[in-house]
Amino acid sequence: MGRSLLVRVTLLSIVAVALAAPSRAMAQSGPAPRTHAALVELFGLWRGFEQPPPIEEAPGYVPDYRAATTARRLAELAAWERRLAAIDTTGWPIADRVDWHLVKAEMNGMRYHLSVLQPFARDPAYYASVRTAESDTPAEEGPTIHGAVRLWRYPIWPRTALDSISPMTAVETAALTNALRGVPPLLRQARVNLAASNARDLWVGGVRAFEEQEEALTTLLARIPATDTDLRAATVAARLATVDFIQWLRDEAPNRTGPSGIGAAQYSWYLRNVLLVPLSWEDEVTIMRRELARGHAALRFEENRNRALPPMPVAETPEAYAAMQERAIAKWIAFVQREGIGTPEPWMERALRERMPRFAPAETRDFFMQATQRDPIPLWTHLYHWWDNARIRYAPNPRTIRRNALLYNVWMSRAEGMATVMEEWMMHAGLYDDSPRSRELVWIMLITRAARGLGNLYAHADVLTMEGAGDIHVTWTPRGWMRRDPLLGFEQHLYLRQPGYGTAYITGGRLLEETLAQRARQLGDAFTIRRFVDEVNGAGMIPVSLLHWELTGDDRMVRELALDTPLPLPSRDPR
Repeated sequence: MGRSLLVRVTLLSIVAVALAAPSRAMAQSGPAPRTHAALVELFGLWRGFEQPPPIEEAPGYVPDYRAATTARRLAELAAWERRLAAIDTTGWPIADRVDWHLVKAEMNGMRYHLSVLQPFARDPAYYASVRTAESDTPAEEGPTIHGAVRLWRYPIWPRTALDSISPMTAVETAALTNALRGVPPLLRQARVNLAASNARDLWVGGVRAFEEQEEALTTLLARIPATDTDLRAATVAARLATVDFIQWLRDEAPNRTGPSGIGAAQYSWYLRNVLLVPLSWEDEVTIMRRELARGHAALRFEENRNRALPPMPVAETPEAYAAMQERAIAKWIAFVQREGIGTPEPWMERALRERMPRFAPAETRDFFMQATQRDPIPLWTHLYHWWDNARIRYAPNPRTIRRNALLYNVWMSRAEGMATVMEEWMMHAGLYDDSPRSRELVWIMLITRAARGLGNLYAHADVLTMEGAGDIHVTWTPRGWMRRDPLLGFEQHLYLRQPGYGTAYITGGRLLEETLAQRARQLGDAFTIRRFVDEVNGAGMIPVSLLHWELTGDDRMVRELALDTPLPLPSRDPR
């Protein structure tokens, strides 16, 4: 978000919409609406309702997640669902009907959020509201608190590797001050809301989330001019509240002994009704096991093929790494343009340079830097993400409902699926014909994603703990590159917090392959990779099942979702 837009969007306006929307929505009556314009109007009102009301006595915007408020909002949600169901889509073009399903998915997401996932009552990390980095996906991965303090939207906290720290305007300073003043009352509310939570692994992972928040606030305080006394005071108070909360989590964690998974039945409902992925928990286990085996087999044949070649050199100094990245970016951009991998855009190179991974010495080199400091290109193909995000910024989708990120990670299968499948597609397209050992890196990245996804599936079914899921992740990743380090903890914690995410990389990619196959069959000689990639990009960040329908006219994946099945009752208290 640009600085001028940040100034215009105020917390007061968000709260006003949230409070006004329900009454406006419920007041409408008469014949069922039949136009797409009516859907767009409902969507705007719905987004206002989705924002929780504030706790009135708190400074800034502190969302109200108290039990009574949550119960009331869950009851009110039913009226919004009825109003959406009343819209008659008969005769609508496919793209308009896709929009209807997107709004339905968001409403299903809220229902699931309030009744099953309940991060506000189960997950301490949900209350880590100070965010330091823009996500490489359309919105933050996993459950994200309303009103999060996104430091990277302020010039005091550079958004990209090409930005530098710069002074804030008076309006920006006031906005950040007000936002940080909400941290202490938010954490006081969290202690009450989390009191009955017994999700052991979520508590363990929550400690690290707040340690990172404390580190961020300490860094922020060092950057604030001494003359900005109000902002400094708000930052100090937020940091002290965070430190106290960390200690509370540590004191309480030993008392939390229950499982953290949501159960296979609830997982499957979320896949089909929120993420719109036409699979079940059991289907995803099968796919992860298959891809894990396929990746290992392919890697062993690659290694046999390359057995006479020398090992790949590793960039062991910042200078060698910088030179390697320069060669990689030039090669990757030239390949995309030469091979017609979608229509080139003027912002593509900048989008990569903004997100250059930093050099890592051997002792701190995590899994992805093990690969990147041998050849940066395989990870750059995955970071198609940044091209997706740049497209949202520079060429937003003309459809209102698709213009910005969908709520509740509804974009997951498209965002992570496209990023992951691009790694293998570009290998098949010839990207590594002059670097055979780079193909090994592609298979290793597929393997680790299959291993972490499989472990996460078992964790959500309460077959394994988060530690047990991490064991699969570590032991099945080749060459010892996945270590028991902060990356492992971050990934396993994130995927336990967010159902469907750990597997979306691979399952989304497989659904995209089905879409490509169907589109190629339809178009025959008129099919090109450029046309297909442009069609995918043009449809926006929507679930692959809906993308498949819009591009091919075949609603098979949508029918396979078996929508409107009742949300299964939890086998135990979800907390």
